[in-house]
Amino acid sequence: MTHQQDIIDQTDRRSAHNYNPLPLVLERGEGIWVWDTDGNKYLDCLSAYSAVNQGHCHPKIIDAMTEQAKKITLTSRAFHNDQMGPFLEKLCQMARMDKALPMNTGAEAVETAIKAVRKWGYEVKGVEDNKAEIIVVKDNFHGRTIATVSMSSEPDYRKNFGPFTPGFILIDYNDLDALEQAITPNTVALIMEPVQGEAGIIIPDEGFLTKARKICKQNNVLFVLDEIQTGLGRTGKLFCFQHEENAAPDVLIVGKALSGGVYPVSAILASDEIMAVFTPGIHGSTFGGNPMGAAIGLAALKVIEDEKLAERSHILGDYLMRKLQAIPTNKITDIRGRGLFIGIELNKDLGGARSYCEALMTKGLLCKETHDHVIRLAPPLVIEKEHIDWMVEQIAEVLKD
Repeated sequence: MTHQQDIIDQTDRRSAHNYNPLPLVLERGEGIWVWDTDGNKYLDCLSAYSAVNQGHCHPKIIDAMTEQAKKITLTSRAFHNDQMGPFLEKLCQMARMDKALPMNTGAEAVETAIKAVRKWGYEVKGVEDNKAEIIVVKDNFHGRTIATVSMSSEPDYRKNFGPFTPGFILIDYNDLDALEQAITPNTVALIMEPVQGEAGIIIPDEGFLTKARKICKQNNVLFVLDEIQTGLGRTGKLFCFQHEENAAPDVLIVGKALSGGVYPVSAILASDEIMAVFTPGIHGSTFGGNPMGAAIGLAALKVIEDEKLAERSHILGDYLMRKLQAIPTNKITDIRGRGLFIGIELNKDLGGARSYCEALMTKGLLCKETHDHVIRLAPPLVIEKEHIDWMVEQIAEVLKD
């Protein structure tokens, strides 16, 4: 029995079985590469679901963490710390928003956005108490808390977790008519991903975000975008909404790559007016805005900016898309994506994408299936063309007819 198998067996024995990982054990990462405990090297094409856009263990982010760890790691928000202000200043400048509220995980940030728009609905829009409605879209993924699974249309995410949080109205993604029809005087917000990641890299029609924002504006409904996975360079723009004119949200939700995958850091961003609903004691987090997370977040943002990672994602994403489209196979039904966020949809009669991801693992390429039939490709944005060439060779080999 291998050392890796010992670790897998131990994990299976002691861990809840709420994941189905590929059968390998990683112990080290650098840039686009990771190594297992047997010393095998792999190209990481998942980037921890886009948390590692800057590459594994980016030296500038690690330096920021270790330096801050020697000073002070946690103050709680009972006191000010010297790191949160500079971090939020940088984040607000990059997102062109007035204020940010820092949390830890992406799901916490979504929960914060839900609380913000509901409170705004009651105190600013004048919705009757406890009647606020939030429009969400089918096949979304916003997290695993009770409120976020209450927003979901996926039966597996919901089974035996009820009763669910009321007040969410589900409509079809990419359907402007459905959006207009769903709005009532009690509607406080539309919350959606600009590209649906877990659903299989689903991209709305050109101009959809701009038109959805306009409908929201006309009806005094807040337009909220969850860019936890699509933001911070992943789709070839700093934020995915920037692919369209006039699609900026009222509330922007960010996480994952906000720390370069080094530490849980998330936030919501909004205008002064919307953020004014939060007063002392209303909402918080012991670790949200902690000095270590803030120092890491500031370093992670600087890396994205200094290394022009959004621009790299745009150029290399186009290159990867062209290479994938040239693969001679009848196993692929669709290839879609933006930047380095690409889904390869396989024929339904092939039995799912899992076996192909396992085959790619044996060739030194790590990716994960999503929505059963889609291979998701989302390598760190520091990848080079030569690595993309090699990646496509492995994919072509596995998908050959």
